[in-house]
Amino acid sequence: MKNIRPKPLILALLVLAGVAALAWFFLGERAAPPAATVRPALTVATVQPQRESLPTTLAANGNIMAWQEASVGAEAAGLRLTQVRANVGDRVRQGQVLAVLSGDTVQADLAQSRAALAEAEAAAAEAANNAQRARTLQGTGALSASQINQYLTAEQTARARVEAARAQLQAQRVRLAQTTVNAPDSGIISSRTATVGAVVAPGTELFRLIRQGRLEWRAEVTSSELGRLTVGTRALVTAASGARLEGRVRMIGPTVDPQTRAALVYVDVKPLPGMAASARAGMFARGEFDLGAAPALTVPQQSVVVRDGFSYVYRVNPDNRVTQVKVETGRIAGDRVAIVQGLAPDARIVAAGAGFLNDGDLVRVTDQAATPAVAPGSAARASVSAASAAR
Repeated sequence: MKNIRPKPLILALLVLAGVAALAWFFLGERAAPPAATVRPALTVATVQPQRESLPTTLAANGNIMAWQEASVGAEAAGLRLTQVRANVGDRVRQGQVLAVLSGDTVQADLAQSRAALAEAEAAAAEAANNAQRARTLQGTGALSASQINQYLTAEQTARARVEAARAQLQAQRVRLAQTTVNAPDSGIISSRTATVGAVVAPGTELFRLIRQGRLEWRAEVTSSELGRLTVGTRALVTAASGARLEGRVRMIGPTVDPQTRAALVYVDVKPLPGMAASARAGMFARGEFDLGAAPALTVPQQSVVVRDGFSYVYRVNPDNRVTQVKVETGRIAGDRVAIVQGLAPDARIVAAGAGFLNDGDLVRVTDQAATPAVAPGSAARASVSAASAAR
């Protein structure tokens, strides 16, 4: 049997096929397009939460009212107003004359009372002389006992008439003094009904006075928050006019409204130093009670993003990708906001520009101070412009 040997042509074809396969493998691998490079979405700076002592406040609404109002009226009856010397808004002193009533009738009555007193005193003097003579003759029998008693009684009656005349004269003097209406206390005139020429009835209110010009803020505080306040608690108040006032709690109302479940807290207020006194009684005002300070975990306000009614921050992971973290915010102090829950104290979060990020975005982190985030393309253009300017 003959040995079978491969022909040279077959061997050559096999070698060519192997070379072609190797060439396709290497050339195809080189021709494959490179994988796409993921570019960072933003260049950001990171910060860590800081534990700070933040002021604790309690917000409330209320009205600014007069501390006390005094009603100023006329005591004299049936007299005509001749002068009105004060108007609404005037600041007056205690005892200052606010209005003057006609005193002609009172002056005449006063003169008549003086004359009546003089007449009573003359009659009393005559009665006293007669009584003295009767006492002298009492032991002689010249006068009967009844006659002597009549003289003694007439003396006492005359003395009583003198006292009555003096009282009447004093009443007329008081009535004359009532022809001037005086301020019962220092303060500000808040209303005026006095009109020149009007005949004033007794007890008619002519003016209303804010005593000492003092105002108070009557804050409405819910019963659940009432226990956090004490007498002397400091408050800062902003009136509807923009006026800023400060004060302290004078009194906490003893009752709670059953409808609103709120109590009134009375705060004596005065304008802050350097502020115009534009607050007026009757104005609506908002305020905050200073309840001290408490430690809190805080982040910059720019780090917090509000979406769909919830607050989020973006935590930067070791691979420079961000994770959207839902947090609960609390008090705000300056440019920082307290984080109540949802964030670890050692977390690294985006300092600014978080509103341009989405969960899972890749970022470029810079160690510089927190600045507004910029896109990488913008940063590159800025670098090129700076280099061109330097050349």
